[in-house]
Order: sequence, then structure tokens, then C-alpha cells
Amino acid sequence: MPMNQASELADRLTRRLSATLELLAAVQADTELLGATLSAATRTAEALNQGGTLFICGNGGSAGEATHLSGELIGPFLDKTRRPLPAMVLGFDAAATSAVANDFSFDEIFARQLAALARPGDVLWALSTSGRSPNVRRALETAAGRGVLTVLLTGAAHPERPANADIVLAVPSRETPRIQEIHLVLGHFLCEVVEALASAASPREMG
Repeated sequence: MPMNQASELADRLTRRLSATLELLAAVQADTELLGATLSAATRTAEALNQGGTLFICGNGGSAGEATHLSGELIGPFLDKTRRPLPAMVLGFDAAATSAVANDFSFDEIFARQLAALARPGDVLWALSTSGRSPNVRRALETAAGRGVLTVLLTGAAHPERPANADIVLAVPSRETPRIQEIHLVLGHFLCEVVEALASAASPREMG
């Protein structure tokens, strides 16, 4: 690799790391976001301890993060002795998702699964960096109508962001990759708290 190209790539890496560090500092100083994160974590844990199910949804990279977080709760996150926690990712049943998208609309792929499966006392974590994804908006509407606690993980406030989420975790950025990085940090914290409170409230089971 030419030296000037290597230097350019090194500078780019430094800029990317600096941008993430600056955003982390902004998140750490955002008392509203930190308070909302704590509320989302404790209220999710309470719902699961009372027999509720956690549903998670997102598109693209956010869909990948949804499966990541679900895996942390079904499998162990930090505590390998606690019970598996009920977490389900919406949109990963290929037959149901393609049928709904084909016969109704792609906007309905999450909402229709929630209409079939969600009950009062359940929780929805909806990931959308912009907060404007139509299928995520419909999921929030459907969940709210079924008595489900709704948590929206998103980016900086946007005029079209849905107003019907019970808790909004708004990362102060509009740069998609940076928002997704912070969503994973916050998501890991949510999982850590949910795991700890679920372990404290329930008898431990060995797999």
C-alpha cells in the first residue's frame, strides 16, 4: 500500500474514533437520555419478571442489533447461571414476513406479528436511527394499542418521529453509523440490568 494512502486511512480511523468518543461524551452528559435508559431497563426487567415477553425490531443494521440483543437475553450476557429470558426479534420469520409484505405492505411486517403475539404487559424495543421507518412506526402504534410498553431507540429529534413511544432513547446525532454504535452500548446496558434484576427476582436455573 502506498505510504500516502496508508496515512490517509490512518487519519480516517482517527477521525472515526474521535467522532465516536465525542458522541459518547455527549451521551454521558445527556441526563434526559441517561434517565430514560435507566427507566427502560428497570421497566423491561419488571415486565419480564411478571411473565411478559420482550419484542425487538429494526431494519438493516438495526435488525442486526435486534438479533444481537435478543441473543444476549435468551443466552447468557454476563450471568451463565440465570434463566433464559423471553426475547423475540420481529421480522425474522421469512414465511410470515414475506407473506405480510406481499399481501399487505412492508410497513406491516412488525405490526402484524405484534397483533398476533403481543399481550398487555409485554415490551417492545424498536430501533430506528431516524425514527421515521414506517414499519417501526406501525409497530409502535400496534404495541401501544395492545398495552405493550414501548421503547424507541433512535437518533436526534426529527419532526416526523413518532410521539407514541412510552420511552425514547434519542442519541444526539444524525449520523447513522455513530447512532448504531451508541445503540449497542445502550442495548448492552439494558441487557445487563434486565439480566441482573431477572436473576435477583427468580430462582437460577442451570442449562
